[in-house]
Amino acid sequence: MSTDQPPPGPPPEDDPFLKKPQEPTPPSGGSPYGSPPPAGGGDPPPSGPGGPGAGGGPPPQPPYGGGPGGGDPYGMPDPLAGMPPLADFGKRLGARVIDLLIVTVPLFLIQLPFGNRRYMVDTDKGEDVTEVITKSYGGSGLIWTLISIIAYVGYDWWFTKKNGQTIGKKSLGLRVAMLNDGSVPTSNASLARAAVLWIPTLVCCFCLWPIALIISMLVDKPYKQALHDKVAKTVVVRSG
Repeated sequence: MSTDQPPPGPPPEDDPFLKKPQEPTPPSGGSPYGSPPPAGGGDPPPSGPGGPGAGGGPPPQPPYGGGPGGGDPYGMPDPLAGMPPLADFGKRLGARVIDLLIVTVPLFLIQLPFGNRRYMVDTDKGEDVTEVITKSYGGSGLIWTLISIIAYVGYDWWFTKKNGQTIGKKSLGLRVAMLNDGSVPTSNASLARAAVLWIPTLVCCFCLWPIALIISMLVDKPYKQALHDKVAKTVVVRSG
């Protein structure tokens, strides 16, 4: 169960994606304030034996789901009320693959003339994993790693802070939104989200970190937040 709570503060007024406030639902049976007083202005009749007020105790509480707005009996609002539907896993994965190709293909073509072969074990030369790590993060390998970090993080940061949609998310009808009010993420939130998403992947955990992100998203309730969403306090929702 997610423990994130939306931070306080009024949302900006010019954001078209703001979470719409939840309208209270009056209880069935007429007046939202309960039954009207009896005709003639007299006092309401006392509760009879077995009635709601029998024995002078408080009336029974409604069952779960019977409170105002369809929430719990204590009046707590639904945390997803007013929010667009959350994005499903398949579309999020598809959008990530599109974004990955958009950044990876140009980087690969740029590095190709330099003969860069980071993360690749050359069995003909008898290389082992230690030599591959040295090759990746020493000399020119370190420079290309920094270039890759700037490219991936910069891409995600720019489009997320712009309108919450990378090219992949826009093509599949998704967007990133702040959890508290549904607005477009701030620059700081977008940068934190992109950094947690890409830096561990590019520096040390090329295979394990994406798997960890996927698992964290699949097990999180109710917001389906991956680790980078939790850091930035964002969610991924449908845009239309």
